[in-house]
Amino acid sequence: MNAQKVFCEMCREYVDGIIKEKKLSGKIRGEEYHYKGKIATCSSCGSEVYIADINDENLRELYKTYRKKNGIISLEKIKSLPEKYGIGKRPLSLLLGWGEHTFTRYCEGDMPSRQYSEILTRLYDDPHYYLKLLEANKERLTSERTYLKSKEMVERLLKCTVGTGSKIDDAIAYILNRCEDITPLALQKSLYYVQGFYYAFFKEFLFEEDCQAWAHGPVYRDVYARYADYKFDPITKVESFDSSIFSTKEKAVLDGVIKSICCYSGKILELFTHNETPWIDTRGDLPDGSPSDRIITKELIGEYFVRIKSKYNMETPGDIKKYSDDMFLML
Repeated sequence: MNAQKVFCEMCREYVDGIIKEKKLSGKIRGEEYHYKGKIATCSSCGSEVYIADINDENLRELYKTYRKKNGIISLEKIKSLPEKYGIGKRPLSLLLGWGEHTFTRYCEGDMPSRQYSEILTRLYDDPHYYLKLLEANKERLTSERTYLKSKEMVERLLKCTVGTGSKIDDAIAYILNRCEDITPLALQKSLYYVQGFYYAFFKEFLFEEDCQAWAHGPVYRDVYARYADYKFDPITKVESFDSSIFSTKEKAVLDGVIKSICCYSGKILELFTHNETPWIDTRGDLPDGSPSDRIITKELIGEYFVRIKSKYNMETPGDIKKYSDDMFLML
């Protein structure tokens, strides 16, 4: 509790306004929201008094509560985007195909629609997505200098984030650096084989993340969301990667999968996985093509690939080719 001088309408004089926290409520788009705000009262008569800064702070808290409850990107994240990607507010709005002042309005506190919020959230979370938009829509920008400056910034950001995330993120960057024209479908299957063969050789899993038994084979859901906009197109290549972040054994499995698995298309690899027990057993009696979020357990993956390693007498990850060649011939 603190105080500041303020004019009281009841006392008709300047008094100490006593400020204290209070649970408040307000309506946005017809729905009521409760939030922790502040009020000021007159130290003499106890009536509520108006303080502009307090009112503004309460509005910010109300809108923050609304954003959180409805999954709308925060104002802080919106404001950080131009600096993050080295681009002005107007050029960013044009890049997105919006009105030239739309993004500026959002920076000033206007509430984006859920659709626009999802776009902005993805821009904030995924520099790869931003780079794809930049390359696809660069003709919307008013100068090449704007494009080049932003491209340099996002490529620097991508380079700096390699090795700071999870192992699956590092593996993705490594695969996208080493492979040409790899689609989201092929990337998903490659990650699955990296996980399986890493366990087969070293009795531990490289990734913490679990994959799910989707209709088109094993899928890592977050990775799917990250690259969904590419659909059947190749993912943008990662131009540089410092492979020293991987241990010798990690790199051996990654290279083995890239050489023996990533040479096949995503559809071929999908067929591979449809003939493997981890996916088949997890799907169970689900109809063909039926959606599912059933997790392919690490135990199933580990047991299967240990058997495969033994069956094909694999001594090193370079021997993965024995398996992939055999699977292809059986299709």
